[in-house]
Amino acid sequence: MTPHLRSGLIAAVAALVVDQASKLWLLFVFDIAQRGAVRVTPFFDLVLAWNVGISFGWFQSDSAWVQIILMLIKAVAVVVLAVWMAHSQTLLATVALGLIIGGAIGNGIDRFAYGAVVDFALFHLDIGGKTFNWYVFNLADVAIVAGVAALLYDSFLGVPAAKAP
Repeated sequence: MTPHLRSGLIAAVAALVVDQASKLWLLFVFDIAQRGAVRVTPFFDLVLAWNVGISFGWFQSDSAWVQIILMLIKAVAVVVLAVWMAHSQTLLATVALGLIIGGAIGNGIDRFAYGAVVDFALFHLDIGGKTFNWYVFNLADVAIVAGVAALLYDSFLGVPAAKAP
């Protein structure tokens, strides 16, 4: 196992553990379902949202078949990303892929365990008496977005590939 791959695997496990620990704590210790929305700051609340769709709540469906199809798509994506991670040449790309994999597995565990993804973080902004809300998300989503951002950085601004002779 290469040092890069080890770092990618550590990133995947760390993202998965932090995501699942936060969800378990919010659900079973903090009891967010019973508390309802909890204001943390003037622009950030903890709320419980069960996402039965995909990213940003698209394709919402309670159908068991849709949930199975979404889990299968996610499993295929994780395998493809793992193969990419195993062949990655840069540390940044490998860690980024690990973050995406860990986040995807974390949300997949939710879908399997609860039939939906546990989302809980809500940023909002009050301007002129109107409230503007961002999508409710979780730490797996943060890992996925950070991984995608790091992949984009690595592909556009990272170390350029050596030119062929």
